[in-house]
Amino acid sequence: AAVGFALVVLFMIAIYYVPGLVASLALCLYAELMIILLYAFEVTLTLPGIAGIILSVGMAVDANVIIFARIREELATGKTVQSSVKIGFSKALSAIIDGNITTLIAALVLVSMGSGTIKGFAITLIFGIALSMFTALFITKYLLNVFYALGVQSEKAYGVGKEKKTINFLSKRYLFFGLSAAVIVIGFVVMGINKSQMDMALNYSLDFVGGTSTTMTLNEDLSIEQIDAQIVPLIEEITGDGNVQTTKVAGSNQIIIKTRTLNVEERERFANTMTTNFGVDANSITAETISATVSSEMQADAIKAILVSTILMLLYIWFRFKDIRFGASSVIALLHDVLVVLAFYAIVKISVGNTFIACMLTIIGYSINATIVIFDRIRENLRDKRDKESLDDVVNKSISQTLSRSIFTSLTTFFMVAALEVFGVSSIREFALPLIAGIICGTYSSVCLASAFWYVLRT
Repeated sequence: AAVGFALVVLFMIAIYYVPGLVASLALCLYAELMIILLYAFEVTLTLPGIAGIILSVGMAVDANVIIFARIREELATGKTVQSSVKIGFSKALSAIIDGNITTLIAALVLVSMGSGTIKGFAITLIFGIALSMFTALFITKYLLNVFYALGVQSEKAYGVGKEKKTINFLSKRYLFFGLSAAVIVIGFVVMGINKSQMDMALNYSLDFVGGTSTTMTLNEDLSIEQIDAQIVPLIEEITGDGNVQTTKVAGSNQIIIKTRTLNVEERERFANTMTTNFGVDANSITAETISATVSSEMQADAIKAILVSTILMLLYIWFRFKDIRFGASSVIALLHDVLVVLAFYAIVKISVGNTFIACMLTIIGYSINATIVIFDRIRENLRDKRDKESLDDVVNKSISQTLSRSIFTSLTTFFMVAALEVFGVSSIREFALPLIAGIICGTYSSVCLASAFWYVLRT
């Protein structure tokens, strides 16, 4: 998290100069306030909870990127720095509010209908949304005015926007539709193959299918970090997957290792590995079968919560944009993202556990936010449309105007998640890798698909 955060700060300063520095200071305050809230409300921090924080950091950066892009556009028209800052915040407000409220709706539904780790994800996400809006809309604005008052008044310090070349995205829409459909079909084919080979379409973890719990007493007191570094890789070699959970019994050298269900031969290899490499007494090793921790009721609750939140988001977007086609296009793009990431899970055979639901929810929240920024610009450009401009000109111009925002926000969120992938243990990496795939997919669907869906429905 620290490395990812540092990369975000360096990136923001390199791209946005003084506003980037201001955004970084606001993000530091955001992180501090988040820690205070987690402590004050005694929130248990889990992997899904971390996902909620990562998503809200991405949204906090996103709000700043939207504002700074607007400020640069105003500076390019010849306005003063003070005037550009004021107008930039005003024009960015609707996209920031709509993007955050749609994600907030989903989070509130998950708190009321979800259970366990899903509720933990939603609570940290709610905290993050509230703090990200506060820091972006108030702290960033205040600090920009402070820097200006201190004498940082040159337009060059804020960056003057350049005229963006309009890219004809809509002309490639059927190519994008075909590419997405092909990936989704391949995903379902691989799920069918997995079903015939493993008797499971996806590589369900211990949380869903249960497994084997092995208890043993080590000759020395190893820390969790040492267990993850020295013992877990040997166990993964035996089981053939990264679905290994370790627990250390407090005040003793006893450890519990949970894996997928092991056959007799694998249990013997397990015991031999521990006695040979760590001198464990074979008589101290006991194994038992454990059942799943995620019940069918919990799974049903999660699906209901996602369906309800999707319907409410659709209604909110319909109400705000006065056109149900915006809401319908957003939902189709979200369904696309879920199916593509599901295909990724199936093809790479990543373990599907408790974090799977949080991962999917993170991707949905991230994608809807990116889509709304583009839709907000389409709505604005339709209002200001010139007589000679066609509908496809407006859509292409809107996507092109928000393209840098889409790329920069994806990069900053990518830095956070990539750091988890590089530095994390296997359980963290199995959580981070699908998130990386989801960030790429969410950006692609927002830029290449969502507006194209709306255009097709409109015409």
